[in-house]
This record gives sequence, C-alpha cells and structure tokens, in this order.
Amino acid sequence: MKKILITSGINIVLIGCLLFLLFFYKGSQDLQNEDGEATTVGNPEEIVSQNCIACHGDNLQGGSGPPLNRVGLKYQQNEIEDIINNGKGAMPAGVISAEEAKVVAEWLSHKEK
Repeated sequence: MKKILITSGINIVLIGCLLFLLFFYKGSQDLQNEDGEATTVGNPEEIVSQNCIACHGDNLQGGSGPPLNRVGLKYQQNEIEDIINNGKGAMPAGVISAEEAKVVAEWLSHKEK
C-alpha cells in the first residue's frame, strides 16, 4: 500500500512538471534568418550559462578564458560573433551554432559595465 502511494505521488509530480514545461516555459525566442524564415534560438543568457561559464566564469568574470563582463568595450558585435564562430586562442570554433552565436554576440556587445 505504501509503495502505491509513493509511486502515485511521484507520477503526479512528474505530470505537473510536464504540464508546466508544455504550457509555461518560454526558453526560446523566434528570430528570422537571412531568408526571412522563422528560426528558434535560445535566450542568450541561457546559451551562455549552458556553454560558456565553465571557461569564462559564472558571472563572466573570467577563468581559464578571458572575462566577458566588459567585452563590449573591446569588441564590436560582428567581431564577437566571429570569435564565437571561428575560435580564438584556446577557444575552439563552433562551441554553439551560428544562429546562437549571433544572439549571444549581440547580447555580449552590450556588456560594458
């Protein structure tokens, strides 16, 4: 009897999580590519937190990679995008997709504080 109650409780929690993700989670935004077609690319902060903080630090303060918290003072958006796509120094090319690189570069280019 106790096993059935625990299993039922776990199932209810899992179903609740699934419903939340289906109806309320907005982790991506629609953009248009060069052909004018809609594409879905994640939020730049999420992309950075999933792919960049291991080297650049959780607050972009730097680590094994250089700090990015003021990168907008040093590089323009197109330069940042080029570095993300092609790599530079120890940073490998293609860590994220070209579409994600465009969104992240635009976000990072405003990092001046």
